[in-house]
Amino acid sequence: MMHSVENRFIAIVCGAMLMFVAPLIVLFLTLSSERVARERLQNTQILMEAGAQALGKPLWDFDRDGAEHIAKSLSANVDVLSVHIKDSSGTISVHVPPVPVDPNVPHKTLSKEILYNSQDGQRSVGTVEIWVATPGLLSRFSKDELTVFAILVVAVGVVFASAILGNRITVIRPLMRLTAAIEATRRLGSRHHVDWTSDDEMGTLAHNFNEMQSNLEREEKELKLAHARATDIYNLTPSMLFSLDADNRLTAVSDYWLIATGYSRHQVIGRTFTDFVDDHWHETYRARRGNGNATHANICEVTVPFIKADGETMTVLILEMKSATGDEHCGLSLSVMTDVTELKQAESRNHAQAITDHLTGLLNRQGFEAVLDDAIRNADETTTQLACIFIDLDRFKWINDHFGHAVGDEVLRQVVARIRTTLRLEDTMSRLGGDEFAILVNADEVEALASEIGDRICAKLREPILVEGADLSVSASIGIALYPDHAANAAELLLKSDMAMYARKRDGKNGMLVFDTSMLDSARERHEMEQNIEAALKEDWFEAYLQPIVSLGDGRIAGFEALMRLNHPEKGILSPAKIIGIAEENGSIARVGERVLEKAIGNLARLTQLEGADTTYLAINFSPLQFTETLPHKLAALLLKHHISPARIVIEITEAVLMLDNPDVHAVLKQLSEFGCRIALDDFGTGYSSLSYLNRFPVDIVKVDQSFTRSLSTGTADVRRKSRMLIKGIRTISHQMGCTVVAEGIETKEQWELLRKLGLDYGQGYLFSRPMPIENMLLMLEMESEVKATDCA
Repeated sequence: MMHSVENRFIAIVCGAMLMFVAPLIVLFLTLSSERVARERLQNTQILMEAGAQALGKPLWDFDRDGAEHIAKSLSANVDVLSVHIKDSSGTISVHVPPVPVDPNVPHKTLSKEILYNSQDGQRSVGTVEIWVATPGLLSRFSKDELTVFAILVVAVGVVFASAILGNRITVIRPLMRLTAAIEATRRLGSRHHVDWTSDDEMGTLAHNFNEMQSNLEREEKELKLAHARATDIYNLTPSMLFSLDADNRLTAVSDYWLIATGYSRHQVIGRTFTDFVDDHWHETYRARRGNGNATHANICEVTVPFIKADGETMTVLILEMKSATGDEHCGLSLSVMTDVTELKQAESRNHAQAITDHLTGLLNRQGFEAVLDDAIRNADETTTQLACIFIDLDRFKWINDHFGHAVGDEVLRQVVARIRTTLRLEDTMSRLGGDEFAILVNADEVEALASEIGDRICAKLREPILVEGADLSVSASIGIALYPDHAANAAELLLKSDMAMYARKRDGKNGMLVFDTSMLDSARERHEMEQNIEAALKEDWFEAYLQPIVSLGDGRIAGFEALMRLNHPEKGILSPAKIIGIAEENGSIARVGERVLEKAIGNLARLTQLEGADTTYLAINFSPLQFTETLPHKLAALLLKHHISPARIVIEITEAVLMLDNPDVHAVLKQLSEFGCRIALDDFGTGYSSLSYLNRFPVDIVKVDQSFTRSLSTGTADVRRKSRMLIKGIRTISHQMGCTVVAEGIETKEQWELLRKLGLDYGQGYLFSRPMPIENMLLMLEMESEVKATDCA
C-alpha cells in the first residue's frame, strides 16, 4: 500500500489516544462526577438534618401546613425527588410531591429521625425520608463544566490533526518522492535522484540516497568495464576454462577451451558436461565433489577421459571451484581443464617401473602384492584356489661374497630363466628382493599343481650354473601356502608360504614343504624365544656357565670353557642352541655375546683367586656375527678391568667363521692373536674340515668333535677302529702344525683312557664335570686342595 507509513502513523496516534488519553479523560470524568455527586448528597443531608431539627418538637404543636412547608423547602433541591414527613403516632404524613417516585429512576433514600428534647430526655417523635436522584456521568456536571470538557476534547483533536498533517508534510511527502525514485530506477534501469532538500533527517536521507545512486552509477560503469576485462581474460587465457550451473550444464567456455577441444560455442553451451565424458567415467565425474584438493578446501578435482570434436579422447584433469555459497545445488562453478594425457602415460610407465624388478624384469614385491590382492578377489568370486610358492636360494649369499655382485646378478637371471621353464603362461612370478622369489598359481587342484611346480624347480636348480667359466651350484628352499585353506588374505598367504620356506630351510634346505599348522607353533615358539632373549638382556638373566678342560695325562684342570645359559625365572634353563640360532637370525647375538663375554671374564677373575687356578685359561665361543672391528677393543677393556692376561683367553671359532673368508674377519682374528689371545678351532672333523684352515689362520688349539669321542666306545669294531685312526690323524697333523688338541664329549673312563693313549692333550665332558654356574664351580674347587680332577685309575 502506497501510504502504509502514514496509515501506521495514524494507527499509532489513535492507539495512543485510545490507550492513554481516552482512559485519562474517562478517569477525569469519573472522579469529577463522583465529587459532584458526593457534594450534592452532602448538601441534601445538611438540609435534611436542618429540617429534622426544625421539626424537633411535638408535632402536635404544628399543623399539617407547617410540615408541608418544611417538606416543600427540602424538595426545592434539584436532586430531591420526594420528601416524606411522618410522626411516630401516625397522625401526620406529608408527601411532597404527592405523586409516588418512579422506581425505574436511579435514586437513593436518606432517612433522619426527628428527636425531641423533653424533660425525660431525647425521644424520637417522627422521621424524615428523602428520595435523592443519582444522575448519570455527564448529567452531574453543570453547563460550564461541560463547556470546559468540550474545549479539552477540541484541543486534543487539534493536536491529533496537527500530528497527522505534520507527518504528511515532513515524512510522507519525502518518502513518496524517495519511493518514486526507487521505483523509477527499478523499472527504467537508470539511476534517479530525489528532489528534496531540508535540514532534518529526511533531508539527510534524501541526500544520502542521491549520493548512493551516484556511487552505484559509478560502480556500475566500473563493473561493466571489469566484466568486459574479465570476459577478455576468460577468453584469452591459455587454459581450458568453463563454467557449470547446478545441473552440470555448460554456461560458458573460454576460446582456448574451444580451440583445444575442436567444438564451437553453440555446440556446447547448455549441454551437460558428461556428454563429453566417456560413459564408463560418468559416475566418477558426478562424484568429483567428494575429492577435495590437498591445498585448497574449496577446490575439488577429478581426472576423466574427454571426447574431443574429432572423436579422439584426451585425459583431462579438472579443477573445480565449489560454489561460494557452500551449496553445491545452486550457483555457478568455475573449472579449469588441463590435458594430462602425456602425464598419465608417463605415470603408467613409472608405475610399471615401480612394480617391476629392474634386474629380472619380474614383478617386485609391491607389484606382486597388488596382483595377489586382485587374484584373491577373483578367487572369492569364482570359488577357485590359489597357491603361493615362496623360493629362497640356499647358497646365493656365498656366491655373492666370493664372486661379486656381477656374477650374483647373472646367477639370478639364469635362475629366473630356469624357473620360468617350469611354469605355465598364466602363472605369475616375482622377485621379492635379494634371492627371494614368489610364484602365484591359480587352479582347481592347486596343491598338487604347486607341489609339482616346486619339485620341477628343485630339479632344475640342481644342475650347476655356468658363469664366467665357473660352475656354481645353487639350490632352493621352497614353501607353499594355499588360499583359502591356509590364509584369509594376501598378506597372510605370503606370510604362510614364507614360514613354510623357513621350515624347509631349517630341515636341511634344497627342497619343498607345504605349510601346516605346526609351523604356527614353531613361529609362536620362535617369537616367545625372541621375547625371552630381549627380557633376558633387560633383566640380566644371561649367565656364563663353566665346564672344566682337564689334562688327559694327570687330570688337572687346565682351563674352563664358558657356555652361555639363559636362566629364566619361571622356565629355568632354556635351550642354548635355539637361543643362539634365533639371536643370530634376528641380530641380537652381538648383545648376547657381549653380555656373556663380560660375565665369563668376571667369573675367570673370581676363579683366579683360588689356589692353583691363577694359570688356568678361559675358552669363549664367538658367533661369526660377533667378529667386528670393535671386538678386540671391547675384549681388551674387559681384561684390563679384571686384570686378566690375554694369554689366558682362548677364542673358540667354528668352521662357519672361516668359510666366510671375509677380510674383516681375518683382520679381527689377526688382531686378537697379536694381542696374545689363542685361537681354537671348534668341532673339528665335521663339515668340510679343510686342513688349509690350520695353515691360513692363526689356529692354536684344535678341538675334536664329540661325535668322534662317542664312536670310540660305541658301534661296530670297524667304526671304533676308524674313529681311532681319524682321531690319531687329527692329533698328528695338529701337533705337526704346532696346535694343541682337545677332545670334547668325554663321558666314560674308557674314552678318557683311549684318548690319553692316542696322545691327545686335553679333554672335557660330563665325566669330569657338567657345565655349572660360577658359585657351584667355586664350591666344587674349594673342596679340592688343588685344581685337579679324579685320575684315570
